[in-house]
Amino acid sequence: MSFEELDQWVRRKLRCILWRQWKRPRTRLQKLRRLGLEEARAATSAHNGHGPWWNAGASHMNAVVPTGMLRGWGLISLLDEHRRLQCAS
Repeated sequence: MSFEELDQWVRRKLRCILWRQWKRPRTRLQKLRRLGLEEARAATSAHNGHGPWWNAGASHMNAVVPTGMLRGWGLISLLDEHRRLQCAS
């Protein structure tokens, strides 16, 4: 597994954890709306019946929890760190 694939997996896992924390469709709807998703799309997404892993990879979660937001929360990219360390040596 490459660092890029590992980074993608970690980001998806974090989105999956968020989806699980928002246990009920009503809570999911509120959180998706609060994070900027339009009402109709948020309602469809919150009530879609798919599991957390599927939703973590769906476009609605990528839209409301973009990579930049995860970086802002302190997530570092393994690929970027690997490249930085390669250039340093």
